[in-house]
Order: sequence, then C-alpha cells, then structure tokens
Amino acid sequence: MRLITAHKILIGTSIVFFTFFSGWELTNYFGAGEGWALARSVLYLGVAVGFAIYFRTLKNKVL
Repeated sequence: MRLITAHKILIGTSIVFFTFFSGWELTNYFGAGEGWALARSVLYLGVAVGFAIYFRTLKNKVL
C-alpha cells in the first residue's frame, strides 16, 4: 500500500467521525438545550468540511 492510500483512508475516516460527532452534539443540544453543544456541533461540522476539501485536493499529490 502506498502512503497516499493510507493517508486518504485516514482522512476519509476523519470526515466520517467528525460528521457523526457533529450530529451527536446536535442531539445533545436539542435534548439538554446546552448552548455549547450547538457551538461544538458547528465546529465539528466545520472540521469535517475542511477535511473534505482537503481530501478533494489530494487527487494529484504524491506523498
């Protein structure tokens, strides 16, 4: 396995994790009404989007 393949697998896993974690925090916000849970949800979704953008730019790069 090439290094770029392993890197893409890890980045893809991070995208799924942060998307799931954002949804979890969103349910905490609706359940408990905690304002910080909404802030964390938005933050984690932003991180997932950032990783997704980074993943899209990895097409032609060689590590």
